[in-house]
This record gives sequence, C-alpha cells and structure tokens, in this order.
Amino acid sequence: MPVVDYKKYCQMLDNAKKNKFAYPAINVTSEATANAVLSALAELKSDGIIQVSTGGGEFASGQSLKDAALGAMSIAQHVHLVAEKYDINVALHTDHCPAKKVDSFLKPLIEESRKRVAAGMKPLFNSHMFDGSELPLKENMDIAVDLLKQCNELGIILEVEAGVVGGEEDGVNNEGAPAEKLYTTPADMVEVYKRLSSVEGARFMFAATFGNVHGVYKPGNVKLRPIILKEGQDAVREKFGADASFYLVFHGGSGSSLAEIRETLEYGVIKMNVDTDTQYAFTRPMVDHFFKNYDGVLKVEGEVGNKKVYDPRNYLKKAETSMKERVKQAILDLRGEGKTLGR
Repeated sequence: MPVVDYKKYCQMLDNAKKNKFAYPAINVTSEATANAVLSALAELKSDGIIQVSTGGGEFASGQSLKDAALGAMSIAQHVHLVAEKYDINVALHTDHCPAKKVDSFLKPLIEESRKRVAAGMKPLFNSHMFDGSELPLKENMDIAVDLLKQCNELGIILEVEAGVVGGEEDGVNNEGAPAEKLYTTPADMVEVYKRLSSVEGARFMFAATFGNVHGVYKPGNVKLRPIILKEGQDAVREKFGADASFYLVFHGGSGSSLAEIRETLEYGVIKMNVDTDTQYAFTRPMVDHFFKNYDGVLKVEGEVGNKKVYDPRNYLKKAETSMKERVKQAILDLRGEGKTLGR
C-alpha cells in the first residue's frame, strides 16, 4: 500500500491507543535497512513507522555531501515507491532534530512537503520530531508551536520532547544529563499539552522521559519508572478533561524488560523507537560472513579472492534478513502483529 495519508495515520495512532499496542518506529539509513523494515511489517501483518535521523540523512546523502535533508528525502522517496508493493500501512517520520538543526533539516523537509501538497500530492513525511529538550520548557514550546502550525497546514504530525533521554545515540549525546532531567514531571506534561493543544485541530506526539537511556545496556541497568507516564496523563485529564491525553512515544528502549515495555502501552505509548538493536542485528551476520570467508573477501598473498563472497550483495542480503527478524521481535514485543488497518 502507499505511504499513508494524514487521515490513515491518525487512524493508526487512534487504533494503537485504543487497543494498547504500539508501532515500532525503526531508524533507517539506506535502502537495505528500509527494505528490512517493510518486509518485517508485511510478514507479521503489522503497520509501522520508518524514520530517519539527521545522522541517518547525512549518511544517506554520501560522505561528500553530508546533507541530512537531502539524504532523508532520498530514503523517503524510496519508501514511497517500494511501499506500494506491500499490503500494510507505513508512515514516514524524522527523528531527533535539535533546535540548532531546524533550519538545515526540518525546514527544508517541510518546504519539500509544501511543494508536494501544492501539486496535489501527499507530504513527503507524515510526521517530524523536534527535540527541544535541551532548552528551557518555554523556549522549547515556543519553537514547537510554530513548527506545529506549519506541519498542521500540510497534514503532518509533530512529535516533541521535554525532559532528556540519557546516553548517546546517532549524534544526540546526553550522557552527562542530571538525573532529575531524565524524568518528565506531571507539571511539564500539563504545560506541553496546554501549549500544543492551542493549535486548533493539530495532532501531536510527546516523548516524555521516564528514565530512558539511549544506547546498549543489559536488562536491569536502566532505571525506568513507567508510572511517570500514567501520572502525567492523569494530570492532563484532570486539567483539560476526560478526553485529553497524549499519544506517547518511548525513546531509549534498549535494555528495557518486556514487562516495562508492555506497562508503557497501558499508559498511552503508541510509538517506540528502535535503533541500537537493529544496528547490531544488521551488522552481526556481516561479521560472521567476513570471519568465515576471510580468504575469499581479501586478496591474500597475491590470490584473487572469491567474488561470490566479496560481492556486497552477498553479505548485505544476510544483514537485511537479520535486521528484518529483529524488527519482527519488536512488533511482537509491542503487540502489533496482525493489527494492520488495511486500506
């Protein structure tokens, strides 16, 4: 099916919230990694989200250009073309854009969508994330509200963050963040809802923090407090009425137990970012391939090697398959299997 339009994307998010499951939002950096996600979603009859970070966009544009917006456009166009051949719904999203990169990353992408919409097409991306968590909350929301207005005009959903996801991931480094910054307060959640809901008719997602840490950690090393999400949602409903609540996003999930992941689904998490684990899944079979075929991938002692094993397609197929299996695990963890909305 085609990449979704605004109406279908809203239906996807409503479906997840109502039925207490979440979509895996998988960071991709290439055609091969995007293909792995689409294949996994199709095999488990799950809808999902493919996302590109600033670092992923830079990589996709090539080392000579390092143009994050251009690379993101390239990946998005590939997904728009290939998704037509799959019988599931997929949304396109951009991940973690800090304030200093809004002008070089988000605004060119929004402008590209503006051109497409003016020509009668869907926007290039269905949603964008502005990460203003390093800013004071008022400044964070001032920028977010302006971006939300622009996105809403084009049928694009905005994701924001308040509080800090610890650790380091894809150029976003919060390893020295104070402990209290790792937990969004109910008061902050009320303020975020107040500011964003002032944009009439707009849809938005919120990455509240509850001890999340980017990177690789064994289960038990990350001190999550999912109950913070419930407390924040309760505060929002108390202030704005029973129908008021967030679409919540879970960042920094590596090392989280299945019980912790599933608990967040009870509190309104409808999207969980997955990157570190799929990076490893993509790389692991290539390492195995090179170790097992050392004298084939290298021209050792004047020999010619073995083209069948040093052809990149050989090991990249293995990498794509391995990543696909890890995405399938994420779908199952988030209770998303068999829940595609279809056309």
